[in-house]
Amino acid sequence: MISGVVVYTENLALGGIAVQSSRYDALTAAQNANDGNRESIYAHGSCSHTKYDRNPWWRVDLLDVYRITRVSITNRGDCCEERIEGIQIRIGNSLENNGNNNKLAATVGPIPLGGTHTFAFKPIEGRYVNLFIPGRSEYLTLCEVEVFAEMDKPLYICVPRNIALGGIAAQSSRYDALTAAQNAIDGNRESFYKHGSCSHTKQDRNPWWRVDLLDVYRITRVSITNRGDCCEERIEGTQIRIGNGLENNGNNNMLAATVGPIPPGGTHTFAFKPIEGRYVNLFIPGRSEYLTLCEVEVYAENVE
Repeated sequence: MISGVVVYTENLALGGIAVQSSRYDALTAAQNANDGNRESIYAHGSCSHTKYDRNPWWRVDLLDVYRITRVSITNRGDCCEERIEGIQIRIGNSLENNGNNNKLAATVGPIPLGGTHTFAFKPIEGRYVNLFIPGRSEYLTLCEVEVFAEMDKPLYICVPRNIALGGIAAQSSRYDALTAAQNAIDGNRESFYKHGSCSHTKQDRNPWWRVDLLDVYRITRVSITNRGDCCEERIEGTQIRIGNGLENNGNNNMLAATVGPIPPGGTHTFAFKPIEGRYVNLFIPGRSEYLTLCEVEVYAENVE
């Protein structure tokens, strides 16, 4: 009998939730890079692809914490093989800087057109796997990312779960086609308005945004990411309200906290005694304002 650690044969990225710094076009969703298909021709619609971003990134949430030992990357097959060089593979449990500050596992060198390269390393515990190109403007194209780990069961480490993910968002108005309410709960803290990951109302009187968590929780924390490219002061005075009522669109529910200054692109967490509720509202009372939210995260008791 051979004893020791068994390496995963299952690709953990399948079924994970993928996001990226931006989306190049309709063919290039982040989820394409963990769809189980190594098809490498861009026009066939199985690759993720960002715009020409400064420090572009892609991330998969594995939904549990694992001791990750290998990541396989399939490069684009029809052009531009050199773009992938210099990518950092980062793994951990933090979403600071969209997860790009987590531990460095490996740096990608050349991968031929349509080729798949596997990067092996000592086990790193983490829920998030990021592919990140630091220090330059680039397109990040990934035709498949596969993640493998030790053991045959996930590690049960207490990592808080953002219960806003999967919720249903609404807002008092929509500024333009880029600014759907749902953008504020897409798992992406990208803070530049034009990258299409922020919600944004018109200049409403008493503007509001709301997420329906689809169940009642004892909520203890809400994290808010402010817009990064301008107008940081607009968010000041926003009220966080939590409860089960939809009177006045939910804005009459219990006051949990009031938002003070948040720097451009910054994320601030507001902690409070548990409040039971299904709805979390962000509400600016008493003035006409634009309400822009680049991410809202919600955490509750006994939810991991």
